[in-house]
Amino acid sequence: MQFTVGLNLDGRARHVTTDGDDALAAALRVKSQHPEARITYVRPMNRRGDARHPTLPLQGTAN
Repeated sequence: MQFTVGLNLDGRARHVTTDGDDALAAALRVKSQHPEARITYVRPMNRRGDARHPTLPLQGTAN
């Protein structure tokens, strides 16, 4: 299942999509890649809404 993870990195709000068995696993995956980031929300991916506002790749992320 894919999740959208919202985070605050360097004072900027961003969001990424990632795979995970549940929301906690998705949040931990993003947190392990960017330990300095603050996770603000995790939700199941919304195809229509996420297509309108695509995620931008974070530096060092192969997403």
